[in-house]
Amino acid sequence: MAEFFRRVEKKYIITKEQYECIKNKSKNIMIKDVHGKSKVCNIYFDTDNYELIRNSIQKPIYKDKIRLRSYNIPKKEDMVYLEVKRKYEGVVSKRRLQIKLEDIYGYLKNDYLQTKDIQVKNELDYYFKHFKLKPTMFLSYDREAFYSKEDENFRITFDNNIIARNYDLKLEEGNYGFSILEKERYIMEIKTLGAIPLYFVEILSDCNIYPCGFSKYGEAYTQLVLKKNNSII
Repeated sequence: MAEFFRRVEKKYIITKEQYECIKNKSKNIMIKDVHGKSKVCNIYFDTDNYELIRNSIQKPIYKDKIRLRSYNIPKKEDMVYLEVKRKYEGVVSKRRLQIKLEDIYGYLKNDYLQTKDIQVKNELDYYFKHFKLKPTMFLSYDREAFYSKEDENFRITFDNNIIARNYDLKLEEGNYGFSILEKERYIMEIKTLGAIPLYFVEILSDCNIYPCGFSKYGEAYTQLVLKKNNSII
């Protein structure tokens, strides 16, 4: 089964006090998502020399990320998502297939994946074959998700306890690694089809919250790969 998303996403690094402020001021206008709180786990795919993320952190007009995602730690028979996330001039589009984790391993080994969603599979085939992608980073975080009572397409997520590792690159291996963000910090993300509603702009102002670009994979790459390699030199 394929899913498609297209939206504008804005990220903010906020303190615990700002997190409490925005939750308090929006409690009557935002509804907790069906998933409520969840542990989001990801495996990012890249080239041997991290070509995709090196390009991404240069902030080009166009960039792509390929990842495998689960909600909580999966078993091999559980359903997961294989995603292509593309950003062009600030607009994010995401295509993903929902398939069993064990079938992902079959796909990575022999390129075979049984699905009716040929368009998405063809796109994934191109990336994996053209770039010779392999697993390069595990990333997990605790997420709270909300949507607006007035417009379910206006969504907010809060992520903290962001953990990364560049070894044992399988989702079923569990949640462990290195913290890449201070414990009292959250990544807040606003996802919308259009402009941020005025009422929420006022809430952001009241809580002294301003946009700040942040890539979890980019930060993990910087801390676990780039700085480590530079320290060796």
